[in-house]
Amino acid sequence: MVIRVFIASSSGFVAIKKKQQDVVRFLEANKIEFEEVDITMSEEQRQWMYKNITPEKKPAQGNPLPPQIFNGDRYCGDYDSFFEAKESNTVYSFLGLKPRLASKAEP
Repeated sequence: MVIRVFIASSSGFVAIKKKQQDVVRFLEANKIEFEEVDITMSEEQRQWMYKNITPEKKPAQGNPLPPQIFNGDRYCGDYDSFFEAKESNTVYSFLGLKPRLASKAEP
């Protein structure tokens, strides 16, 4: 399974761009393999994302905004859910991954 982060590369909203960057930087910093899926470049991917978000995470009006995070086909959550997991140190569980053991840095 691969972590997939659905983003919008051409979003005009600064808040969305910052949230997307926060998720991507965290995954990179923690060496968690992931794939960015740009929904502005693929209508098919955008529709797949909309269809596979759980009903309780869909907004009352409009479409869910990126970033949205999946592990393969399993929906993990949106940015708010990711942030909560990050703050409570449960990101691996949130992503459906086994936690990595902390390794000592070599001198």
